[in-house]
Amino acid sequence: MPVRTMRLKTSILFLLFCTGLAAQNTPPSGFFYPSTNYDSKRVTGVVLSEGIAFTGAMVALQFVWYKKFPHSRFHFFNDNAEWMQMDKLGHATTAYNLGVLGTDVYRWTGMEQNRAIWCGGITGLLFLTTIEIFDGFSSGWGFSAGDMLANTAGSALVIGQNLGWHEQRIQLKFSYHKTIYPKFRPDELGTSQAQSMLKDYNGQSYWVSANVYSFLDSKSSFPQWLNLAFGFGADGMTSGRPAPRQAGDTLMPSFERSRRLFFSPDVDFTRIQTNKQAAVIFFKTINFIKVPAPAIEFNTVKKKIRLKPFYF
Repeated sequence: MPVRTMRLKTSILFLLFCTGLAAQNTPPSGFFYPSTNYDSKRVTGVVLSEGIAFTGAMVALQFVWYKKFPHSRFHFFNDNAEWMQMDKLGHATTAYNLGVLGTDVYRWTGMEQNRAIWCGGITGLLFLTTIEIFDGFSSGWGFSAGDMLANTAGSALVIGQNLGWHEQRIQLKFSYHKTIYPKFRPDELGTSQAQSMLKDYNGQSYWVSANVYSFLDSKSSFPQWLNLAFGFGADGMTSGRPAPRQAGDTLMPSFERSRRLFFSPDVDFTRIQTNKQAAVIFFKTINFIKVPAPAIEFNTVKKKIRLKPFYF
């Protein structure tokens, strides 16, 4: 299991752990509802809970993954040309969504607004930077400047929008569909559907999802929850870089590597009005997922535009 898969798994667990910090509360003071009063107990609870989650995730990575491989002096590794940069989009999306969640958590404590924006917004950056440092001391990988740039961009998008607009009008989202490629390289792309969801970049799409209503006049009748999304994907990859067709004694099929661009409607679940605490938590938690919908696809190699009635 490549370390990038472990990153995603631990990031998801970290996110879900933080989501449950205060779910027992009820509106209007419940979790994800900004508090107007500073609550030192909430701040302490959040800091301790995040510290426990962070420490647990790092210890798990060290003993479950990194200890299996030789260590080395700290070094850099340039992987910018791998996987047609899909992994970089994954880094930015992960940092962004952890930052969104972190900001909501700190606003819930009643912390001063700008401080909550900065403390919460860098949550994903701090988490992923620590993993990059681990990589830097592992002989099989290295500290990736490209990964760090993507991590920083994801966090900056959270912080910049909260400082400028006091809301997230442009979101980074994820979707996945099953492909044929894992059966040819299960070691790289997964031996099960669950693994392939995290390892097969051919099936992953990353989206820039913009909320139209937030850019219009407040009296507009345009649906507040309806977004327009621009997606990025890739196809034909059985390894990070173009590889020879011969893999051991097996002759690999020849696949054409291509980029894919998408345009599709989306839903901003956080703008669906509800007074139910469970619904608010659910909508916040799943909002990093791009909803299945019709999409227009452009393949950069074939130079063709196709309409997909249902794409995820």
